[in-house]
Amino acid sequence: MIVRDFGSTGLRVSALGFGAGHIGSPDLGEDDAGRLLHHALDVGITLIDTARGYGLSEERIGRHLKERRGEFVLSSKGGYGIDNVLDWTPDNIRLGIERALRTLQTDVIDIFHLHSCPLDTLRQEDLLGALDAARERGEIRVAAYSGENEALAWAAQSSRFGSLQTSVNVVDQWSLRHVLPEAAARGLGIIAKRPVANAAWRFQTRPTGQYEEVYWDRLQAGGLTPGELDWDEFALRFSTFAPGVHSVIVGTSRSERLTRNAEIVARGPLPEDEIQRVMAAFGPYAGEWQGEI
Repeated sequence: MIVRDFGSTGLRVSALGFGAGHIGSPDLGEDDAGRLLHHALDVGITLIDTARGYGLSEERIGRHLKERRGEFVLSSKGGYGIDNVLDWTPDNIRLGIERALRTLQTDVIDIFHLHSCPLDTLRQEDLLGALDAARERGEIRVAAYSGENEALAWAAQSSRFGSLQTSVNVVDQWSLRHVLPEAAARGLGIIAKRPVANAAWRFQTRPTGQYEEVYWDRLQAGGLTPGELDWDEFALRFSTFAPGVHSVIVGTSRSERLTRNAEIVARGPLPEDEIQRVMAAFGPYAGEWQGEI
């Protein structure tokens, strides 16, 4: 597995990370969740990303991986979802981190993101101060922001965050073109989410009202094909080796998919002419964003 410095944070992460959203689903059995988490580490993944809003995810990571905590960088997100406490307040940040530490059964969260709050919220000094205080107490190592658009651009140049998480894929290039160059120059760690574009190519017809709808529309408009590669390999190699990206997080409930993703990443970047073909096909969408996907 390729391992990279995570910007100037002092952390090192595998180029392929594990997005632990699927782990949070009650449809996935407890034993299966444990096997999947251990398999992620066994194939060389050293970044696991979760969130307060991912159901059972934090709890299961804590339960199954507490004995292997030293083997991976732990990333989570919050700012909401604490009973009887207003979202996006200093108390919510403080209590949310305390809860996450207990649930994850760890002494420290390596990367803690404000989870897609809007720009006006992100700029609040008391909220940012709560992150600073958590870092000073040793509860988190890196304060981070997960999101898109103006809020992401502000976070990149604010000097208040050590890392960012944002969408980077063949049909979603806004962050790649407009934010990541400055973020890289400032030494920020970058986690790319949705690196396989929600696998929108799976649908023969428009998945109206579903998670993948916007990306499906873009694929149709761009007319891009993966050439001689399978779509998953084409998309994952593009995102993993995009300039400024340190790790891509892919979620799955299947161990064999984890193994395949690791094998794909080991093949390295797409040829330069293929990269340029992707950039040209979806250049018209580099400045577009149609809400959180």
